[in-house]
Amino acid sequence: MIRPWEAHYPPGLAWDQPIAPGILPDLLAQAAVRFGPEPAIDFRDRAISYDELNRRATRVARGLVALGIGAGDAVALLLPNTPVHPITFFAVAMTGARVVHLTPLDPARAILRKLADSGALTLVTVDLPGVLPQALTAWRDGGCERLIVAEDAEWGGPGGAGVPDGAIAFETLDGPQVAFPAIDPSDLGLLQYTGGTTGPARAAMLSHGNVTSAVSIYNAWNRGIGRPIGPGSRLMCVLPLFHIYALTAVMLRAFENGATLMLRQRFDADAALDDIERGRCTHFAGVPTMWIALVNHRRIGQADLSSLQVCSSGGAALPPEILGRFGELTGLRIAGGWGMTETSPAGTNLVPGRNPGTGEIGVPLPGVDMDVVAVDDTARVLPPGETGELRVRGPNVTAGYWQRPDETAAAFRDGWFLTGDIGQMSADGVFTIVDRKKDMLISSGFNVYPRAIEDAIHEHPDVVEAAVIGVPDAYRGQAAKAFVQLRDDAPMLTLEALRAFLADKLGRHEMPSALEIRASLPHTSVGKLSKRELMAEIADPSTDPK
Repeated sequence: MIRPWEAHYPPGLAWDQPIAPGILPDLLAQAAVRFGPEPAIDFRDRAISYDELNRRATRVARGLVALGIGAGDAVALLLPNTPVHPITFFAVAMTGARVVHLTPLDPARAILRKLADSGALTLVTVDLPGVLPQALTAWRDGGCERLIVAEDAEWGGPGGAGVPDGAIAFETLDGPQVAFPAIDPSDLGLLQYTGGTTGPARAAMLSHGNVTSAVSIYNAWNRGIGRPIGPGSRLMCVLPLFHIYALTAVMLRAFENGATLMLRQRFDADAALDDIERGRCTHFAGVPTMWIALVNHRRIGQADLSSLQVCSSGGAALPPEILGRFGELTGLRIAGGWGMTETSPAGTNLVPGRNPGTGEIGVPLPGVDMDVVAVDDTARVLPPGETGELRVRGPNVTAGYWQRPDETAAAFRDGWFLTGDIGQMSADGVFTIVDRKKDMLISSGFNVYPRAIEDAIHEHPDVVEAAVIGVPDAYRGQAAKAFVQLRDDAPMLTLEALRAFLADKLGRHEMPSALEIRASLPHTSVGKLSKRELMAEIADPSTDPK
């Protein structure tokens, strides 16, 4: 296969250099040996060394084994950014069970669906008001057999609700010394949910080898372009660890290389600037909403950002004006690229020193192959400059979707994963995305699926029909706008009333930011809702039938 993008690689970096798949327990164990007393995590001004992180994870793993958890089982994590996450993540991996990531943004019934789908009988959470109620509802409604609750006060928090009656206190987990099972890189390590535009969320099956290969791929690229991390590097982690971007590109890469993870529970622009100025953060990975907030912050022009070595943005396209303004204000360039949950998420990175064009995502990383195929014939590879569907393959790419053989078969062709992104490759191997095949929109870095919002809106007794599309949002990148037809004689429905109705049905990131009531919605000749017409109206308001 010809890989023209290799011409953009710096001297000494080869596309075919060895990529080392491994297993997750070894990643932590080897880090503890190499970096033992060095700080692995900085959380609420408390340092947790690599030795301590490994000891805690091993103790929890023994406790899980004592509960009967082992290979073939699933343990779900409903956790914000807290040291409980990496401890439990590695502990579950040690037992041979699979981790199931749930998002605290989900309402209880979405959590119930994912618990049932994944087969997770154990749910781990923390006693914070933003997550414990959902976990309790799922447990009491029979979604899992056991609930394990960590107390945030253990980690310097003000104190939460405590451990409910009948639940297991996380801090008590322990068990006798035990030989953990042998694990192969091909073994399933993680179920990472990614929504579908035509149905409920589905879980990408990520093996130990997929995730550790992604770490190896990132390491190869960053060493090659002269931006390696190691002891002394301090990586800001305000992105949620239940998301594949933060999990792999930030947390696991930090631990693999002996860096310190500056773990924070939420993004606050003022606090982030403090972490850079006083905490001497060296690497900051964010999503566009964070960069927008920083660029517009009153302190950005005077802040001491001298410790920063690398800034990167992911999750959604970064507006060019934000990229330019950040560079003007700070003298720093925000790096970026493309990836998916299904690629763990390594994929492409922007070419260093090159000004990216609109939609440009850069070149494939070492070990990752990409090309462009015809939308109507995914076996036909298109030449440079022609537009089609991007496909990808590599050691980091999922084997498919959990318990969804039909969707898995549809997602692959001849060993390549079909990404659903429409784009092209230039003659010199630089890739650009021009559109999305799927109906998904990205808001504040989170994938948002209109079908899920529409289904929830349709539960309203006064709604006849609803359509949801993404509209430009200066802060979030995109936001959901709902178009609704009400029943005859129904009272007027306001955006506030609709959001109140949806509060227990959708996550906060899924809530519509705009509502338009229509006498009727546009349809195609075969009777399907025509979102294309609605999108055209947004693009050209003069076509609005109002």
